[in-house]
Amino acid sequence: MGNLEVVEICAGAGGQALGLERAGFEHALAVELDTNACNTLRENRPSWKVVQGDVADSDNWDPAAYEGVSLLAGGVPCPPFTIAGKQLGATDERDLFAWAVELVQVIRPRALLLENVRGLSLPRFAGYRQHVLDRLATFGYQASWQLLQASDFGVPQLRPRFVLVAMREADEAAHFVWPSPVEYVTTVGESLRELMGSGGWEGVDKWASGAGRIGPTIVGGSKKHGGADLGPTRAKRAWAELGVDALGVADEPPVPGSRFEVGPKLTTEMVARIQGWSDEFPWTFTGRKTTRYRQIGNAFPPPVAAAVGDAIMRAFKKEGERAEQRDIEHDPIYKALCASDDFISAERLSRLSGVVGAPEIERRISLLSRDFDIDVEEGSQGLMYRLQGFKAFIGQAEHARHEQFQKHRTRIS
Repeated sequence: MGNLEVVEICAGAGGQALGLERAGFEHALAVELDTNACNTLRENRPSWKVVQGDVADSDNWDPAAYEGVSLLAGGVPCPPFTIAGKQLGATDERDLFAWAVELVQVIRPRALLLENVRGLSLPRFAGYRQHVLDRLATFGYQASWQLLQASDFGVPQLRPRFVLVAMREADEAAHFVWPSPVEYVTTVGESLRELMGSGGWEGVDKWASGAGRIGPTIVGGSKKHGGADLGPTRAKRAWAELGVDALGVADEPPVPGSRFEVGPKLTTEMVARIQGWSDEFPWTFTGRKTTRYRQIGNAFPPPVAAAVGDAIMRAFKKEGERAEQRDIEHDPIYKALCASDDFISAERLSRLSGVVGAPEIERRISLLSRDFDIDVEEGSQGLMYRLQGFKAFIGQAEHARHEQFQKHRTRIS
């Protein structure tokens, strides 16, 4: 098929990049804001073109220069959608998902791959998701979403990722099938047995047998929340049940004679193994311990990226049976509002959408209004609604995102 190149935005420290490379893609460009992540990318792949800076700043790179590239991919910032956050969505200055979708107009890639946290799959963002699908359809792309569990692809942790894949050519889109889970789920003990015992600790076999499950999601990669540990209180309890002290990250594996109240702490090498880096997916992280941990904690696991990359490759080659294509509708209220340029009554909204009851209509409108401008006025039939603009940053020169981004730049990761 010749060289299939990928432009990767918000590339991080290379989890998605390594997986896509394993699937057969060559990097034409990787753009990333964080200095340390860029250093890691350059350390591992000196031949890659790595650009450091705000990916939405046209002074840093020219999307039009990559028109027709095989794949546009990225792991855009998660905080706008994370369950643990405020779920500001389109009004969060870190939100680049909608902007990344708009890049499709300029770059016209053969395929688009974007991944984010599970929160984006929740009802709160139904209208946002529908808007994304509608925009891609306008550009001539067929798209679908899928919630993928990292543990289904050999990664020993509970790390759900919500993934969007869109394809330009209808005959290739017809062959895209989401990857199937592997047959065997790897446990924390199996994954870390060798690393945990590398210092000669005599308790490693007993520890590994007790760590016979997958771990919770690796978190703690935010600059905002201080140093490296394995997450909030509930995650720490889950790690403790696996014999892991989650209150920090160790410099070295345990040595002979080591005794622990809870269990040993993980090193950054062990955390990387939990994220899917291994002898099969080798990678070196640069910087100090906390810096390395943040890079690892923010990553898309390489085996998951490789599985999705392989699925895209198979679609390019039109391998296997044609997938069943189906319409995906996430928000009937949003769809009904889109169908009218004028105000629409709650009664008519209910008829068009199938959503019953004024309280439920108002609740859905309230959710939509967090991402869209919605005009509301009192009419002869009660409240009337009209959908206006999308609040998200999609490249506007005067958008509030720019000021907020500069203000909080040192905390964005």
